[in-house]
Amino acid sequence: MNIVRRLFGTDGIRGTANADPMTAETALRLGQAAGLLFTRGSHRHRVLIGKDTRLSGYMLEPALVAGFISAGMDVSIAGPLPTPAIAMLTRSLRADLGVMISASHNSFEDNGIKLFGPDGQKLSDGTEAEIEALMSADLSERLAVPEKLGRAVRLEDAAGRYIEGAKATFPRGLRLDGLRIVVDCANGAGYRVAPAVLWELGADVVALGISPDGFNINRGCGSTAPKNFCKEVLDQKADLGIALDGDADRLLLADEHGELVDGDQILALIARSWQREGRLTGDGIVATVMSNLGLGRFLTTLGVNLHRTQVGDRYVAAEMRARGINVGGEQSGHMILSDFATTGDGLVGALQVLAVIVAEQRTASEVCRVFQPLPQTLQSVRYVGPSPLSHPAVKDGIAEAEARLNGAGRLVIRQSGTEPVIRVMAEAENEVLIKSVVNELCEKIAAAGGQ
Repeated sequence: MNIVRRLFGTDGIRGTANADPMTAETALRLGQAAGLLFTRGSHRHRVLIGKDTRLSGYMLEPALVAGFISAGMDVSIAGPLPTPAIAMLTRSLRADLGVMISASHNSFEDNGIKLFGPDGQKLSDGTEAEIEALMSADLSERLAVPEKLGRAVRLEDAAGRYIEGAKATFPRGLRLDGLRIVVDCANGAGYRVAPAVLWELGADVVALGISPDGFNINRGCGSTAPKNFCKEVLDQKADLGIALDGDADRLLLADEHGELVDGDQILALIARSWQREGRLTGDGIVATVMSNLGLGRFLTTLGVNLHRTQVGDRYVAAEMRARGINVGGEQSGHMILSDFATTGDGLVGALQVLAVIVAEQRTASEVCRVFQPLPQTLQSVRYVGPSPLSHPAVKDGIAEAEARLNGAGRLVIRQSGTEPVIRVMAEAENEVLIKSVVNELCEKIAAAGGQ
Protein backbone atom coordinates (compact mmCIF):
# COMPACT_ATOMS: atom_id res chain seq x y z
CA MET A 1 0.00 0.00 0.00
CA ASN A 2 1.30 3.44 -0.93
CA ILE A 3 1.22 5.60 2.20
CA VAL A 4 0.89 9.30 1.44
CA ARG A 5 2.26 11.68 4.06
CA ARG A 6 2.42 15.36 3.18
CA LEU A 7 3.26 16.77 6.60
CA PHE A 8 5.36 14.05 8.21
CA GLY A 9 8.97 13.50 7.15
CA THR A 10 11.59 11.11 8.50
CA ASP A 11 11.39 12.67 11.97
CA GLY A 12 7.93 14.09 12.51
CA ILE A 13 6.71 17.39 11.10
CA ARG A 14 9.36 20.05 10.60
CA GLY A 15 9.65 23.46 8.98
CA THR A 16 10.23 27.17 9.45
CA ALA A 17 8.45 28.39 12.56
CA ASN A 18 5.22 30.34 12.00
CA ALA A 19 5.14 29.36 8.32
CA ASP A 20 3.20 26.48 6.82
CA PRO A 21 3.26 23.76 8.03
CA MET A 22 4.92 24.74 11.30
CA THR A 23 2.15 27.04 12.52
CA ALA A 24 -0.03 27.25 15.61
CA GLU A 25 -2.98 26.19 13.48
CA THR A 26 -1.20 23.01 12.37
CA ALA A 27 -0.22 22.26 15.97
CA LEU A 28 -3.82 22.72 17.10
CA ARG A 29 -5.15 20.41 14.38
CA LEU A 30 -2.42 17.88 15.12
CA GLY A 31 -3.36 17.83 18.79
CA GLN A 32 -7.01 17.29 17.95
CA ALA A 33 -6.35 14.57 15.38
CA ALA A 34 -3.74 12.66 17.39
CA GLY A 35 -5.82 13.04 20.53
CA LEU A 36 -8.85 11.50 18.86
CA LEU A 37 -6.85 8.70 17.28
CA PHE A 38 -5.20 7.74 20.58
CA THR A 39 -8.36 7.93 22.69
CA ARG A 40 -8.95 4.22 23.08
CA GLY A 41 -11.02 2.94 25.96
CA SER A 42 -12.95 4.57 28.79
CA HIS A 43 -10.03 5.66 31.02
CA ARG A 44 -8.85 9.25 31.37
CA HIS A 45 -6.38 9.68 28.53
CA ARG A 46 -3.14 11.59 28.95
CA VAL A 47 -0.51 13.08 26.67
CA LEU A 48 2.95 14.22 27.76
CA ILE A 49 4.44 17.25 25.97
CA GLY A 50 8.10 18.31 26.08
CA LYS A 51 10.13 20.78 24.08
CA ASP A 52 13.61 22.10 23.45
CA THR A 53 14.70 25.70 24.01
CA ARG A 54 13.87 27.48 20.75
CA LEU A 55 11.64 30.55 20.88
CA SER A 56 8.83 29.11 18.76
CA GLY A 57 8.18 26.44 21.36
CA TYR A 58 6.22 29.08 23.24
CA MET A 59 3.86 29.28 20.26
CA LEU A 60 3.52 25.58 19.46
CA GLU A 61 3.20 24.21 22.99
CA PRO A 62 -0.04 26.02 23.94
CA ALA A 63 -1.54 25.26 20.53
CA LEU A 64 -0.88 21.56 21.03
CA VAL A 65 -2.21 21.73 24.58
CA ALA A 66 -5.44 23.31 23.31
CA GLY A 67 -5.80 20.68 20.61
CA PHE A 68 -5.41 17.75 22.98
CA ILE A 69 -7.70 19.28 25.60
CA SER A 70 -10.39 19.82 22.97
CA ALA A 71 -10.06 16.14 22.04
CA GLY A 72 -10.70 15.22 25.68
CA MET A 73 -7.11 14.39 26.67
CA ASP A 74 -5.40 15.49 29.88
CA VAL A 75 -2.03 17.12 29.24
CA SER A 76 1.17 16.87 31.31
CA ILE A 77 3.64 19.62 30.39
CA ALA A 78 7.28 18.66 30.97
CA GLY A 79 9.04 21.79 29.69
CA PRO A 80 12.55 21.65 28.17
CA LEU A 81 13.77 18.03 28.18
CA PRO A 82 15.66 15.78 25.75
CA THR A 83 13.65 13.82 23.19
CA PRO A 84 14.65 10.48 24.80
CA ALA A 85 13.35 11.78 28.14
CA ILE A 86 9.92 12.33 26.64
CA ALA A 87 9.99 8.84 25.09
CA MET A 88 11.01 7.31 28.43
CA LEU A 89 8.46 9.25 30.48
CA THR A 90 5.63 8.52 28.06
CA ARG A 91 6.11 4.85 28.77
CA SER A 92 6.87 5.05 32.50
CA LEU A 93 3.92 7.38 33.20
CA ARG A 94 1.58 5.14 31.17
CA ALA A 95 0.64 8.08 28.97
CA ASP A 96 -1.32 7.37 25.81
CA LEU A 97 0.88 9.63 23.70
CA GLY A 98 4.11 11.60 23.93
CA VAL A 99 4.99 14.77 22.01
CA MET A 100 8.37 16.46 21.58
CA ILE A 101 8.54 19.97 20.12
CA SER A 102 11.95 20.23 18.50
CA ALA A 103 13.79 20.59 15.22
CA SER A 104 16.74 18.64 16.61
CA HIS A 105 20.00 19.90 15.05
CA ASN A 106 18.40 22.69 12.98
CA SER A 107 18.80 26.38 13.83
CA PHE A 108 16.26 28.26 15.94
CA GLU A 109 14.24 29.45 12.94
CA ASP A 110 12.95 25.91 12.43
CA ASN A 111 10.87 23.77 14.70
CA GLY A 112 9.24 20.37 14.60
CA ILE A 113 6.82 18.02 16.32
CA LYS A 114 7.62 14.35 17.01
CA LEU A 115 5.07 11.87 18.33
CA PHE A 116 5.56 8.77 20.47
CA GLY A 117 3.09 6.00 21.12
CA PRO A 118 2.34 4.61 24.62
CA ASP A 119 5.26 2.21 24.20
CA GLY A 120 7.68 5.14 23.80
CA GLN A 121 8.30 4.28 20.13
CA LYS A 122 8.04 6.78 17.30
CA LEU A 123 4.86 6.30 15.32
CA SER A 124 4.79 4.20 12.16
CA ASP A 125 4.37 5.71 8.71
CA GLY A 126 0.84 4.29 8.62
CA THR A 127 -0.19 5.87 11.92
CA GLU A 128 1.22 9.23 10.84
CA ALA A 129 -0.79 8.94 7.62
CA GLU A 130 -3.94 8.31 9.69
CA ILE A 131 -3.25 11.44 11.74
CA GLU A 132 -2.76 13.49 8.56
CA ALA A 133 -6.07 12.24 7.19
CA LEU A 134 -7.87 13.26 10.39
CA MET A 135 -6.22 16.69 10.35
CA SER A 136 -7.83 17.44 6.99
CA ALA A 137 -11.24 16.07 8.02
CA ASP A 138 -14.16 17.80 9.73
CA LEU A 139 -13.70 16.94 13.42
CA SER A 140 -16.38 19.23 14.81
CA GLU A 141 -18.75 16.37 15.66
CA ARG A 142 -16.01 14.28 17.27
CA LEU A 143 -14.40 16.74 19.68
CA ALA A 144 -15.13 16.57 23.41
CA VAL A 145 -18.33 17.99 24.84
CA PRO A 146 -17.75 20.61 27.56
CA GLU A 147 -17.86 18.20 30.51
CA LYS A 148 -15.35 15.87 28.78
CA LEU A 149 -12.65 18.46 28.06
CA GLY A 150 -9.16 17.62 29.28
CA ARG A 151 -7.03 19.47 31.84
CA ALA A 152 -3.41 20.63 31.75
CA VAL A 153 -0.85 20.30 34.56
CA ARG A 154 2.89 20.87 34.75
CA LEU A 155 4.96 17.75 35.50
CA GLU A 156 7.24 19.24 38.13
CA ASP A 157 9.59 16.25 38.61
CA ALA A 158 10.14 15.44 34.91
CA ALA A 159 13.84 16.39 34.85
CA GLY A 160 14.60 14.46 38.03
CA ARG A 161 12.90 11.33 36.69
CA TYR A 162 15.05 11.40 33.56
CA ILE A 163 18.26 12.11 35.50
CA GLU A 164 17.70 9.05 37.66
CA GLY A 165 16.78 6.95 34.61
CA ALA A 166 19.93 7.96 32.77
CA LYS A 167 22.15 7.29 35.79
CA ALA A 168 20.63 3.82 36.12
CA THR A 169 22.07 2.88 32.70
CA PHE A 170 25.64 3.27 34.04
CA PRO A 171 27.00 -0.02 35.46
CA ARG A 172 26.67 -0.46 39.19
CA GLY A 173 29.96 -0.31 41.01
CA LEU A 174 31.52 2.11 38.51
CA ARG A 175 32.01 5.82 39.04
CA LEU A 176 33.32 8.75 37.02
CA ASP A 177 35.49 10.00 39.87
CA GLY A 178 38.75 11.50 38.63
CA LEU A 179 37.52 12.09 35.07
CA ARG A 180 37.31 15.61 33.69
CA ILE A 181 34.54 15.75 31.07
CA VAL A 182 33.52 18.56 28.75
CA VAL A 183 29.84 18.37 27.80
CA ASP A 184 28.42 20.72 25.16
CA CYS A 185 24.64 20.85 25.45
CA ALA A 186 24.10 22.99 22.30
CA ASN A 187 22.02 25.48 24.30
CA GLY A 188 19.33 22.89 23.81
CA ALA A 189 17.06 20.49 25.63
CA GLY A 190 19.82 18.76 27.61
CA TYR A 191 21.29 21.92 29.13
CA ARG A 192 20.20 21.07 32.68
CA VAL A 193 20.02 17.30 32.82
CA ALA A 194 23.24 16.26 31.01
CA PRO A 195 25.71 18.10 33.30
CA ALA A 196 23.70 16.94 36.33
CA VAL A 197 23.93 13.25 35.38
CA LEU A 198 27.69 13.40 34.80
CA TRP A 199 28.34 15.36 38.01
CA GLU A 200 26.18 13.06 40.14
CA LEU A 201 28.15 10.07 38.81
CA GLY A 202 31.34 11.70 40.08
CA ALA A 203 32.83 13.55 37.12
CA ASP A 204 34.50 16.95 37.14
CA VAL A 205 32.20 18.61 34.59
CA VAL A 206 32.95 21.50 32.26
CA ALA A 207 29.56 22.45 30.81
CA LEU A 208 29.17 24.39 27.56
CA GLY A 209 26.03 25.51 25.72
CA ILE A 210 23.95 25.81 28.90
CA SER A 211 22.63 29.36 28.46
CA PRO A 212 19.71 29.07 26.02
CA ASP A 213 18.00 32.31 25.04
CA GLY A 214 15.54 31.01 22.45
CA PHE A 215 17.83 31.90 19.56
CA ASN A 216 21.21 30.25 20.21
CA ILE A 217 20.25 26.55 20.06
CA ASN A 218 22.85 24.73 17.88
CA ARG A 219 24.48 28.08 17.03
CA GLY A 220 28.23 27.48 16.94
CA CYS A 221 27.90 24.77 19.56
CA GLY A 222 26.91 21.17 20.09
CA SER A 223 27.36 18.27 17.70
CA THR A 224 26.73 20.44 14.62
CA ALA A 225 29.76 22.63 15.41
CA PRO A 226 32.26 20.18 16.92
CA LYS A 227 35.43 22.29 16.51
CA ASN A 228 34.56 24.38 19.56
CA PHE A 229 34.08 21.53 22.00
CA CYS A 230 37.14 19.70 20.63
CA LYS A 231 39.23 22.79 21.36
CA GLU A 232 37.72 23.07 24.82
CA VAL A 233 38.73 19.48 25.59
CA LEU A 234 42.33 20.43 24.87
CA ASP A 235 42.16 23.74 26.73
CA GLN A 236 40.60 22.10 29.78
CA LYS A 237 42.94 19.08 29.65
CA ALA A 238 39.81 16.94 29.78
CA ASP A 239 39.62 13.16 29.50
CA LEU A 240 36.62 13.19 27.16
CA GLY A 241 34.32 15.59 25.36
CA ILE A 242 30.61 14.98 24.75
CA ALA A 243 28.65 17.08 22.25
CA LEU A 244 24.87 16.77 22.09
CA ASP A 245 22.50 18.25 19.53
CA GLY A 246 19.51 20.51 20.18
CA ASP A 247 17.21 17.79 21.51
CA ALA A 248 20.02 15.60 22.92
CA ASP A 249 19.06 12.48 20.99
CA ARG A 250 22.49 12.16 19.37
CA LEU A 251 26.12 12.78 20.25
CA LEU A 252 29.65 13.08 19.03
CA LEU A 253 32.71 12.55 21.21
CA ALA A 254 36.21 13.97 21.40
CA ASP A 255 39.13 12.08 22.93
CA GLU A 256 41.72 13.66 25.23
CA HIS A 257 43.63 14.92 22.19
CA GLY A 258 40.59 16.80 20.90
CA GLU A 259 40.13 14.33 18.04
CA LEU A 260 36.55 13.79 16.95
CA VAL A 261 34.86 10.39 17.35
CA ASP A 262 31.80 9.79 15.15
CA GLY A 263 28.78 7.55 15.57
CA ASP A 264 30.29 4.64 13.63
CA GLN A 265 33.19 4.35 16.07
CA ILE A 266 30.80 4.61 19.02
CA LEU A 267 28.61 1.85 17.55
CA ALA A 268 31.66 -0.36 17.02
CA LEU A 269 32.86 0.20 20.57
CA ILE A 270 29.50 -0.56 22.18
CA ALA A 271 28.95 -3.61 19.95
CA ARG A 272 32.33 -5.08 20.88
CA SER A 273 31.91 -4.30 24.58
CA TRP A 274 28.40 -5.75 24.79
CA GLN A 275 29.38 -8.83 22.79
CA ARG A 276 32.23 -9.55 25.20
CA GLU A 277 29.81 -9.23 28.12
CA GLY A 278 27.20 -11.44 26.45
CA ARG A 279 24.72 -8.57 26.29
CA LEU A 280 24.43 -8.23 22.50
CA THR A 281 21.13 -9.66 21.28
CA GLY A 282 20.12 -10.80 17.81
CA ASP A 283 22.67 -11.54 15.10
CA GLY A 284 24.28 -8.10 14.82
CA ILE A 285 23.65 -4.38 14.98
CA VAL A 286 21.66 -1.96 12.82
CA ALA A 287 23.00 1.17 11.10
CA THR A 288 22.07 3.15 8.00
CA VAL A 289 23.36 3.37 4.45
CA MET A 290 25.57 6.27 5.56
CA SER A 291 27.74 4.19 7.89
CA ASN A 292 31.30 3.55 6.77
CA LEU A 293 32.24 0.29 5.08
CA GLY A 294 35.01 -0.01 7.65
CA LEU A 295 32.38 -0.54 10.34
CA GLY A 296 31.00 -3.57 8.51
CA ARG A 297 34.47 -5.01 7.97
CA PHE A 298 35.31 -4.63 11.66
CA LEU A 299 32.06 -6.25 12.78
CA THR A 300 32.74 -9.19 10.49
CA THR A 301 35.91 -9.92 12.50
CA LEU A 302 33.70 -10.21 15.58
CA GLY A 303 31.19 -12.47 13.84
CA VAL A 304 28.61 -9.69 14.09
CA ASN A 305 26.38 -8.72 11.16
CA LEU A 306 25.69 -5.16 10.06
CA HIS A 307 22.12 -4.58 8.91
CA ARG A 308 21.53 -1.32 7.03
CA THR A 309 18.40 0.80 6.73
CA GLN A 310 17.49 4.06 5.09
CA VAL A 311 18.52 7.18 6.99
CA GLY A 312 16.42 7.98 10.04
CA ASP A 313 16.62 6.64 13.57
CA ARG A 314 12.96 5.58 13.40
CA TYR A 315 13.89 3.12 10.63
CA VAL A 316 16.88 1.88 12.61
CA ALA A 317 14.63 1.30 15.63
CA ALA A 318 12.04 -0.54 13.55
CA GLU A 319 14.68 -2.87 12.09
CA MET A 320 16.08 -3.50 15.57
CA ARG A 321 12.66 -4.54 16.83
CA ALA A 322 12.07 -6.78 13.81
CA ARG A 323 15.39 -8.59 14.31
CA GLY A 324 15.54 -8.63 18.11
CA ILE A 325 18.67 -6.48 18.10
CA ASN A 326 19.53 -4.16 20.99
CA VAL A 327 22.26 -1.93 19.47
CA GLY A 328 21.73 0.40 16.54
CA GLY A 329 22.43 3.92 15.42
CA GLU A 330 23.68 6.35 12.83
CA GLN A 331 27.04 7.79 11.85
CA SER A 332 25.62 11.20 12.76
CA GLY A 333 25.47 10.13 16.39
CA HIS A 334 22.05 8.64 17.10
CA MET A 335 22.63 5.74 19.51
CA ILE A 336 19.63 3.49 20.09
CA LEU A 337 20.29 1.05 22.90
CA SER A 338 16.98 -0.70 23.38
CA ASP A 339 17.96 -2.21 26.72
CA PHE A 340 17.65 1.36 28.02
CA ALA A 341 15.71 3.51 25.56
CA THR A 342 13.26 3.35 22.68
CA THR A 343 14.88 6.14 20.68
CA GLY A 344 18.28 7.77 20.26
CA ASP A 345 19.76 9.04 23.52
CA GLY A 346 23.03 10.96 23.30
CA LEU A 347 23.70 11.01 27.03
CA VAL A 348 23.03 7.30 27.55
CA GLY A 349 25.25 6.50 24.56
CA ALA A 350 28.06 8.55 26.09
CA LEU A 351 27.67 6.76 29.42
CA GLN A 352 28.22 3.40 27.71
CA VAL A 353 31.52 4.67 26.28
CA LEU A 354 32.52 6.08 29.66
CA ALA A 355 31.75 2.69 31.25
CA VAL A 356 34.37 1.08 29.00
CA ILE A 357 36.92 3.82 29.73
CA VAL A 358 36.45 3.39 33.47
CA ALA A 359 36.29 -0.42 33.49
CA GLU A 360 39.38 -0.83 31.30
CA GLN A 361 41.25 2.11 32.86
CA ARG A 362 42.36 3.32 29.46
CA THR A 363 42.23 6.69 27.77
CA ALA A 364 39.49 7.75 25.38
CA SER A 365 41.90 7.68 22.42
CA GLU A 366 42.79 4.08 23.20
CA VAL A 367 39.19 3.01 23.68
CA CYS A 368 37.41 4.93 20.93
CA ARG A 369 39.62 4.20 17.90
CA VAL A 370 38.06 0.84 17.17
CA PHE A 371 38.47 0.44 13.40
CA GLN A 372 40.12 2.12 10.44
CA PRO A 373 37.42 3.79 8.33
CA LEU A 374 37.56 3.88 4.56
CA PRO A 375 38.01 7.35 3.07
CA GLN A 376 34.56 8.92 2.92
CA THR A 377 33.41 12.27 1.55
CA LEU A 378 30.06 13.84 2.32
CA GLN A 379 28.70 17.11 0.98
CA SER A 380 25.29 18.77 1.22
CA VAL A 381 23.58 20.97 -1.34
CA ARG A 382 20.66 23.17 -0.31
CA TYR A 383 18.01 23.70 -2.96
CA VAL A 384 14.86 25.71 -3.64
CA GLY A 385 11.71 24.49 -5.33
CA PRO A 386 11.30 20.90 -6.53
CA SER A 387 13.98 18.36 -5.75
CA PRO A 388 16.78 18.56 -8.35
CA LEU A 389 17.24 14.78 -8.21
CA SER A 390 14.69 14.39 -11.00
CA HIS A 391 16.59 16.75 -13.32
CA PRO A 392 18.04 14.93 -16.40
CA ALA A 393 21.50 16.46 -15.88
CA VAL A 394 21.57 15.21 -12.28
CA LYS A 395 20.44 11.73 -13.31
CA ASP A 396 23.21 11.63 -15.90
CA GLY A 397 25.68 12.86 -13.28
CA ILE A 398 24.72 10.08 -10.89
CA ALA A 399 25.20 7.48 -13.64
CA GLU A 400 28.61 8.95 -14.49
CA ALA A 401 29.65 8.94 -10.83
CA GLU A 402 28.67 5.31 -10.37
CA ALA A 403 30.58 4.40 -13.55
CA ARG A 404 33.70 6.14 -12.25
CA LEU A 405 33.53 4.21 -8.99
CA ASN A 406 33.01 1.05 -11.07
CA GLY A 407 32.33 -1.27 -8.15
CA ALA A 408 35.38 -0.07 -6.21
CA GLY A 409 33.40 2.15 -3.92
CA ARG A 410 29.95 3.23 -2.80
CA LEU A 411 27.80 6.21 -3.73
CA VAL A 412 24.80 7.31 -1.63
CA ILE A 413 22.57 10.21 -2.66
CA ARG A 414 19.67 11.10 -0.40
CA GLN A 415 17.19 13.87 -0.01
CA SER A 416 16.86 15.00 3.59
CA GLY A 417 13.49 14.32 5.15
CA THR A 418 13.78 17.30 7.50
CA GLU A 419 15.13 20.16 5.35
CA PRO A 420 15.57 21.06 1.62
CA VAL A 421 19.00 19.49 1.31
CA ILE A 422 20.53 16.81 -0.93
CA ARG A 423 23.36 14.86 0.69
CA VAL A 424 25.98 13.19 -1.50
CA MET A 425 28.33 10.63 0.02
CA ALA A 426 30.99 8.45 -1.59
CA GLU A 427 33.55 6.12 -0.08
CA ALA A 428 36.36 4.02 -1.51
CA GLU A 429 40.02 3.28 -0.95
CA ASN A 430 40.91 6.03 -3.46
CA GLU A 431 40.33 9.31 -1.59
CA VAL A 432 41.19 11.51 -4.58
CA LEU A 433 38.58 9.71 -6.66
CA ILE A 434 35.71 10.07 -4.20
CA LYS A 435 36.40 13.76 -3.62
CA SER A 436 36.33 14.36 -7.36
CA VAL A 437 33.13 12.33 -7.78
CA VAL A 438 31.31 14.14 -4.98
CA ASN A 439 32.46 17.62 -6.02
CA GLU A 440 31.36 17.16 -9.63
CA LEU A 441 28.01 15.67 -8.69
CA CYS A 442 27.28 18.45 -6.18
CA GLU A 443 28.07 21.05 -8.83
CA LYS A 444 25.48 19.47 -11.13
CA ILE A 445 22.89 19.35 -8.35
CA ALA A 446 23.55 23.00 -7.53
CA ALA A 447 23.22 24.02 -11.17
CA ALA A 448 19.92 22.15 -11.42
CA GLY A 449 18.25 23.78 -8.45
CA GLY A 450 20.62 24.40 -5.59
CA GLN A 451 21.41 27.66 -3.85
